Amino acid sequence: MNTQPQRFGIIVIPETAEGQDLATQARHAIRSAVVDATGEQGASGYPRYVGDGVEADIDPETRAVEALLVDGAELSLGLAARVVDASEA
Repeated sequence: MNTQPQRFGIIVIPETAEGQDLATQARHAIRSAVVDATGEQGASGYPRYVGDGVEADIDPETRAVEALLVDGAELSLGLAARVVDASEA
């Protein structure tokens, strides 16, 4: 039985918003996506999630983004990704 979440939201924020609460981070998001589980493991060893031009390996226990591509490219310096509930993306 698969107990890992099947859907997450991801927001991309400026690193300057990192210390703020999640609601403030969401307001500062420059990109958001809803990603669905593919059933595969990514190169990082964590489950792969894909959607809205975003590919992410996410640790479902800690909700940490372990690998991320946005439109096929890595994030630029100064940007950070956060996992949120799919309804918040």
